[in-house]
Amino acid sequence: MGMRLLFTEYNDVGKLILRLFFGLTMVFAHGLGKLSGFGDRMDSFPDPLGVGSTMSLALVVGAEFFCALAVALGLFTRAALIPLIITMFVAVFVIHGEDPFKKQELGLTYLFAYLALFFAGAGRFSVDALLARRVGGHSPHNASH
Repeated sequence: MGMRLLFTEYNDVGKLILRLFFGLTMVFAHGLGKLSGFGDRMDSFPDPLGVGSTMSLALVVGAEFFCALAVALGLFTRAALIPLIITMFVAVFVIHGEDPFKKQELGLTYLFAYLALFFAGAGRFSVDALLARRVGGHSPHNASH
C-alpha cells in the first residue's frame, strides 16, 4: 500500500471516528434526554433567540438528536452540521457567555469538532459517499468534497 493510499485510508477512518463519537455522544448524552423529557421542559427551556421556550427546545432537539444522528451516519453531513454548529455557538456564547471557561469547554469542544467535520466532509465511510457512488458514479473520495 502506497503512502498516499495509506494516509487516505487513515483520513477517512479519522472522519468516521469523529462523526461516530461526536454524533452519538451528542445523541445519547444530550439530545435523547431532551427528546424524552420534551413535555416536562417545553415551558421552562431557555429562549435565547426569542422564539419561545417550546420552539427553542424543538430546535435544540432537532439539532442534538436528529442532526447528530445524521452526522454519525454520515447522512447529509454538512447540512446536518449547520444546526449543530449554531446550537453549540448559542450554548457557548449566549447561554454560557458569562460563565467561566470550564463551563464553556464542552460546548467549545463540540463546536470545533463540528466545524472541523463541516470543512473535512463525511469521508468515504458514510452514507453520503454511498449515495454519491450510486447516484453519480463518483469516486468515494468526492463525497467528502
